[in-house]
Amino acid sequence: MSDQHSFETLAIHAGQEPDPLTGAVVPPIYQVSTYKQDGVGGLRGGYEYSRSGNPTRTALEENLAALEGGTRGLAFASGLAAEDCLLRTLLSPGDHVVIPNDAYGGTFRLFAKVVSRWGVEWSVADTSSPDAVRAAIRPETKAVWVETPSNPLLGITDIAAIATVAHEAGAKLVVDNTFASPYLQQPLALGADVVVHSTTKYMGGHSDVVGGALITADAGLGEELAYHQNAMGAVAGPFDSWLTMRGIKTLAVRMDRHTANAERVVELLLAHPKVTQVYYPGLPEHPLHEVAAKQMRAFGGMVSFRVAGGEEAAVEVCNRTKLFTLGESLGGVESLIEHPGRMTHASVAGSALEVPADLVRASVGIESADDLLADLTQALG
Repeated sequence: MSDQHSFETLAIHAGQEPDPLTGAVVPPIYQVSTYKQDGVGGLRGGYEYSRSGNPTRTALEENLAALEGGTRGLAFASGLAAEDCLLRTLLSPGDHVVIPNDAYGGTFRLFAKVVSRWGVEWSVADTSSPDAVRAAIRPETKAVWVETPSNPLLGITDIAAIATVAHEAGAKLVVDNTFASPYLQQPLALGADVVVHSTTKYMGGHSDVVGGALITADAGLGEELAYHQNAMGAVAGPFDSWLTMRGIKTLAVRMDRHTANAERVVELLLAHPKVTQVYYPGLPEHPLHEVAAKQMRAFGGMVSFRVAGGEEAAVEVCNRTKLFTLGESLGGVESLIEHPGRMTHASVAGSALEVPADLVRASVGIESADDLLADLTQALG
């Protein structure tokens, strides 16, 4: 499959040639742990043990690399497993990482409670400002980590600008592309070194699988990551890989609908008297709207907003929705709503990443937009 094909074609075909034995148009689920060898050390197709490699996972990994325009894709058991592998590949005790002041709570927990225990230091910067990132970099900085759009405040980072800052300091730029998906944004083409995904979210898209991914531009780094993936073992299983591939086939059409519905939701929220602020990069008043418009195909399906009346009022909005399901995660076909301060971002309480107590985050699904608007209207009261 040529990388010159359009995104929609790659999503359906890359890494997924018809099965040579039967002609099946969907890659088989190789639900197997080990493989018969053709003599000692004679690996058929390079497969020996499914932690090291599995044909279903290989198909997903080739697909991921094609969609992000990378040289190597790697699939993991979860997004945090992917992040852990990346950090232990890039870093050694005494190294330093710049992390964003708006990030997923699990990512912050990984830095603050796990890698810091083995001597890796981190500091927080506003990654929307190249000057702030430059000021946070130290001689021992090995990586700059960004989310764009960020979770949960939908902040935007100029990937090309931060890539320049990181590379001038000899550091790698890591971009968590989960909120955008490769359909809306391709960080490697803008200068990033590694892309991170929770494939649980938009890539899988149906709230039925947990997974993660790393995609790298440099083949050498890809080999290092693959070594650590095998050594550490938190790989995507064959059925999880198959489910993720099934979701990816419809990623483009789903993201178009997520975005269209989110834009309708934003219009409602802007006009509602009980909403005090709306966070969405598609708004012209968003401080980095022009950057988002430059590096994204569209603005996605995530919307956050603040509610008049404070924390309890925000919690009540979450409790009153009927179509928007109260739950963590995002990116599925069904709409979800949550209170970040008490749910996904509870781990950042008291830190520089603490989120507003009156904040609500919505993952706008692909249901009827009119039905979603009616549900939010009654929930807001």
